[in-house]
Amino acid sequence: MRPQCHGGVMSGTSLDGVDAVIADFSPAQGVCSTLGRAQIPFPAPLRHELAALQASGEDELARAARAGVALADLYADAVLAACRAAGLAPADVAAVGVHGQTVRHRPDEGWTIQLNDPARVAERTGIAVVADFRRRDIAAGGQGAPLVPAFHHALFARADRARAIVNIGGIANVTLLVPGQPVRGFDTGPGNVLLDDWYGRHADGAFDAGGAWAASGRVDHALLHAMLAEPFFAAPPPKSTGRDLFNAGWLDAVLAHSGITGHSADVQATLAALTARAIADAIRHASPQVAEVLVCGGGAHNSTLMRLLGHDLAPARVVPTSDEGVAVGEVEALAFAWLAREALAGRTGSLPAVTGAAGPRVLGAIYPQ
Repeated sequence: MRPQCHGGVMSGTSLDGVDAVIADFSPAQGVCSTLGRAQIPFPAPLRHELAALQASGEDELARAARAGVALADLYADAVLAACRAAGLAPADVAAVGVHGQTVRHRPDEGWTIQLNDPARVAERTGIAVVADFRRRDIAAGGQGAPLVPAFHHALFARADRARAIVNIGGIANVTLLVPGQPVRGFDTGPGNVLLDDWYGRHADGAFDAGGAWAASGRVDHALLHAMLAEPFFAAPPPKSTGRDLFNAGWLDAVLAHSGITGHSADVQATLAALTARAIADAIRHASPQVAEVLVCGGGAHNSTLMRLLGHDLAPARVVPTSDEGVAVGEVEALAFAWLAREALAGRTGSLPAVTGAAGPRVLGAIYPQ
């Protein structure tokens, strides 16, 4: 048995699939070392159903339950594949943190929904599962998100420089690591969610690979200004968001209100500029001393987004987390492996300064193997 070996599973708002890692948190390995990784894309019917469940619909309780079962099977398959990649048996893994798939997030009303079936994952894998990470923080008056800043601090903080860690998934979030100051973090707004939606409507495929289509268009500055008028961007942290706000309906309403009927590639270019500008404005406003920005998540593969971020955040250095030895697709799954370890040890995993909760809390419900 390797007591420091834990797993983490993440499927984000981009709805692209499941990432799983097996990590070693033993002191000899520093903060952590990835032993094995697996990635399983969502089957198209499941991806479409998860997108549909973002809004009210017929028989949605039963549909959500069925989607949770399908997700649990994918999570279990990904965990077992990561174990094989690590050369480990399930018995070698102390626990796996399984976040679930967020379909609704309304901390303003005191609730959040992550589709999952953690008991099924535990049964399928033979590994203890830690799940339901957000609701305890929300019960304590917090946003329940973002949950990864404590792990970002453990992994990336440096005593000699101010850093920002930016995760660009469906929604983008930032963690601010400034020496001598409390860790701060919050959602900045859309990451890939609007880019993927617009691309899916006007091109062939699920996403704009490398941001090539966005690069072919021109930023419409009037449209960008109209988008940035959304009150969420000016709201002070703590704050979090999701597809409840930033969705196709939001984009269509902005386009209709502004009366802009430009070329579809120009809209894509403007959406890329929106993601980058919202991130850059948030960092400059909250921590202008940040000199280094590490980017993870699917957006780190979008060269257009990375170029825009580099421009908007100059002279700060903007690089992917892989420059620090951590693959951009592993950071969030590693965070939930770390949070699972903290939950098993009875240690708090939340940061009230980030979420706005009344105090730190142990996050996650444990489903024994």
